[in-house]
Amino acid sequence: MKYLLLLLLLPATLLAQKQVKPKAKKKIAVVNKPVIRDGYIIKGNVTGFKDGTIVSLLNAQTGAPDMNAIVTNGKFTIKGKLERPDFKLLVFDQKPPYLSLFLDNSVVEINGKNGAIDKAGVVGSLSHLDFQTFSMLLLPYQAVFDENAPYDSAGVEQAKYLSKEFILQRPKSYVTPLAILRYNQLVDDPLETEKLYNTLSPEVKSSEMGNYINKIVAEAKKNPIGSVFPNFTQKDTAGVDVSLNSFRGKYVLIDFWASWCRPCREENPNVVIAFNLYKDKNFTIIGVSLDKAKEAWLTAIKQDTLNWTQLSDLKGWGNAVALQFEIYSIPQNFLLDPEGKIIAKNIRGAALERKLKMLVK
Repeated sequence: MKYLLLLLLLPATLLAQKQVKPKAKKKIAVVNKPVIRDGYIIKGNVTGFKDGTIVSLLNAQTGAPDMNAIVTNGKFTIKGKLERPDFKLLVFDQKPPYLSLFLDNSVVEINGKNGAIDKAGVVGSLSHLDFQTFSMLLLPYQAVFDENAPYDSAGVEQAKYLSKEFILQRPKSYVTPLAILRYNQLVDDPLETEKLYNTLSPEVKSSEMGNYINKIVAEAKKNPIGSVFPNFTQKDTAGVDVSLNSFRGKYVLIDFWASWCRPCREENPNVVIAFNLYKDKNFTIIGVSLDKAKEAWLTAIKQDTLNWTQLSDLKGWGNAVALQFEIYSIPQNFLLDPEGKIIAKNIRGAALERKLKMLVK
């Protein structure tokens, strides 16, 4: 269960702007409070769409349609019922742009036009009002969530502050788990994320997004940052035993991957860049492959020019090292300092290069 679509479809990235830290907590004044019903009704008024255009309400986790409607004379209606407020995506004719919508059981009016439906007006959902408020808070700081953007310490601190204020002010909002997800991206501290999760009301905690946060916290507590990564030994491509302890004194990236893992292969060029930049500066990489076929493993190493230590016992998901460290999804990586302590987890793209630039001299 992942909310990657939700995180990706927040307002477009802008350059961070300087803002003054708020001196007091602010509460939202709601005018004409919507009436909560047994189900929701979405009433759409749109321009620029042909009659017969299909409108789909998508599940944010799966991307599959929950409901469909048809545009007739610039109008459409979608009816349904939710157990609790949840994030949805509205798409026309199965083509972007998408309208991000936090929906609850109320009458919701949408006014928009073809080509700019992601900017459509949404009125009637209290949950969406919270969603808009949070989105606007972070709008000037969207760049801090971009792995390839230059690191902006002031922007990160302000985004953390605003997210935390939102979380603490709205423990009963179903949008608050989204704020916790954003905060977790910036802090990467499972104990802090857990503290914020525990401020949520029981109903919000048990929501699907709340459960997702709980799983993130549980996963992050495995092999936590600051702990010493235990030693392991596995055979390299030549069948020679290699132990992690033999790399003490260097910064080491332990990279769990496989030749059949598409996201791993897509990330490999970034890892290659980092390796080539810092391989002569007290940094190296240990690849641990969850392959079963040796030929496929060796071919991928050659194709992707992974010119660092590569280990595998060719047992796939039964790889002994993967089992030892409870690796149930890939790609995953751990960055260790010269003493073997974990200093970063799952660091990818330009973020890996930025981290090494700060550490490796």
